[in-house]
Amino acid sequence: MKNLFDIKGKVTVITGGCGILGQNIAKYLAEQGAKIVILDRAEEQGRALEAELNKVGEALFLTTDVLNKEILEQNREDIVTRFGTIDILLNAAGGNMAGATIAPDKTFLDLDIDAFRKVVDLNLFGTILPTTVFVPVMAKNKKGAIVNFCSESALRPLTRVVGYGAAKSAIASYTRYMATELATKFSPELRVNAIVPGFLLTNQNRTLLTNPDGSYTDRARAIIAHTPAGRFAEPEELFGTIHYLISDASSFVTGALSVVDGGFDVFSI
Repeated sequence: MKNLFDIKGKVTVITGGCGILGQNIAKYLAEQGAKIVILDRAEEQGRALEAELNKVGEALFLTTDVLNKEILEQNREDIVTRFGTIDILLNAAGGNMAGATIAPDKTFLDLDIDAFRKVVDLNLFGTILPTTVFVPVMAKNKKGAIVNFCSESALRPLTRVVGYGAAKSAIASYTRYMATELATKFSPELRVNAIVPGFLLTNQNRTLLTNPDGSYTDRARAIIAHTPAGRFAEPEELFGTIHYLISDASSFVTGALSVVDGGFDVFSI
């Protein structure tokens, strides 16, 4: 019987591949036999990750800017030159910044609009532009899988992270729209879904969730109190869902928001 989860040899592009999630996902997928392309701005870190992954399988690091179409187009040419095609795109690039958040002693009127715009650009257009650039290769093959990275803040408005929440809500809508767009105009085997991770400790939220001494902030304790699983997620707990979404096991799944949050979204009182 066919292994529906077999991704051996699949050329998998990961934007934001040097982040905590990106790195861990890349290592897991490399172990499953996928050919990994890491796209990130952090060249030194990217080269080190490329060398590590090449001990397991085949990997390529390329410096990129997910907000620069010309650079992304050069990335595409380099990928196709090296591997011949692109099968999978994981839009993991994203992040937040202090000016686009509202501190407990501040209001919406104190927001730095330029910072808000940068957060929306990075998260939303940092997903749209790579998709726009890499989809033509998948469309030529009449098959491909895209996974966007959404957020709990897209499912319900979370305090403080107003810019990030607005961008991730837009990604949820974009994911659903693109599912129909790609299937009806290019190929029904060209799918786009999103993963909605619960709360993890990452570089972008560490200052919100931990104190300088490493203890949890009040916000972190509130999150855990509203998570039936009673803890933060670990990066590896996303692997199974991502593997499913990029494999033939989910061949009839498109436009879905796959929530992996320990029950946070369903908790009431």
